Amino acid sequence: MSKTISLFLVIICGLTAAARAESKFAAEFVFPLNAEHNHAPAIVECPNGDLLASWYRGSGERSADDVRVLGARLRKGETKWSPEFLMADTPGFPDCNTAMMIDKDKKLWLFWPTILANTWESAVTNYMTSTDYEGEGAPRWDWKDQIYLKPQDFKDEFLDHVNNHLGNKQPLSKKQLGFLQLAKDTAGEKMYQRLGWMPRCKPTVLKSGRILMPLYTDTYSISIMAVSDDDGKTWYASGPIIDYGNIQPAVLQRDDGTVVAYMRENGFQENIRISESTDDGLTWGPVKNSALPNPGSGLDAVRLENGHWVMIYNDSTRDRNSLAVSLSEDEGRTWRWTRHLEQHEAGRYHYPAIIQAADGTIHAIYTYSVADGKTMKHAAFDEDWIKEGD
Repeated sequence: MSKTISLFLVIICGLTAAARAESKFAAEFVFPLNAEHNHAPAIVECPNGDLLASWYRGSGERSADDVRVLGARLRKGETKWSPEFLMADTPGFPDCNTAMMIDKDKKLWLFWPTILANTWESAVTNYMTSTDYEGEGAPRWDWKDQIYLKPQDFKDEFLDHVNNHLGNKQPLSKKQLGFLQLAKDTAGEKMYQRLGWMPRCKPTVLKSGRILMPLYTDTYSISIMAVSDDDGKTWYASGPIIDYGNIQPAVLQRDDGTVVAYMRENGFQENIRISESTDDGLTWGPVKNSALPNPGSGLDAVRLENGHWVMIYNDSTRDRNSLAVSLSEDEGRTWRWTRHLEQHEAGRYHYPAIIQAADGTIHAIYTYSVADGKTMKHAAFDEDWIKEGD
């Protein structure tokens, strides 16, 4: 009996080792290192299996008026991305963070903000759609519009949180105090409540068919959802997600219908923030801290076909030179496995986007910034690769 058990264990170990040996990983730059400011990518898989990426490029961010949205394509089965092409440009104004999705009707959507007055609070979110995007070069856009939101007045709730931060015992810098004071002074003004909402992470389509487009504002350092119940024809505002310092939500839905928003920490907590909704994203519960660290940088997440969740984020409280992916098998309650895509002494590897392709491959894209320039880096891997760890 003991020999049989030993043989069985040898076979199991051999199969496990073989499975690990077959884990998938590949990575490459989308374009050569570039001296301009290249940042904030998005990625989708086209119906034909190609990957389409977007990002913005220019002399800076909100202060530079030459910032435009570029794109590139990776044909299925190939390892080299196409030359970049222009996706969107508002002449004389900076165009910034990109987000994309392909809807149930195979229509491509591109979301991005135009910065009207070189300040984040002057942002207006645009979107364009295309049904002709698998050819060479840029998609042929057939519709362009803006998302205008009219949130419920959140002055009183917001001021409760701001006053708490202004009066807490934690020492705040002069810059932090000034930022909080500006937010406090403008909280009751309709223009500031209705402008400044920007995208970062991709939209989420809920089981009900409702689309949630996560948005945030640097004016108040809070988040909101643009909601559509008619496949994107019209949009309206959810209730805001309020607790000073939660921005750029990534949204996933659990089997029980609960919608979970994971948010960048933009305040004083040093952790990824979490809020939940039990009414398909219309209202949101208290903002809490997760166990995952955050240095004040963007993150993204994806629900896999098997129900597992993957998070991509900077797993540090200080800098963006470490980029990790974590895997959860219990819908975000715990994150059992973590592996690093980048972990270096210098450089910044940040603002990631993540999706799962039809063949099960997980695709991530992120800003890759080193002393010699910036590019977007694409990585393709699977769950087994994450589970192997560093």
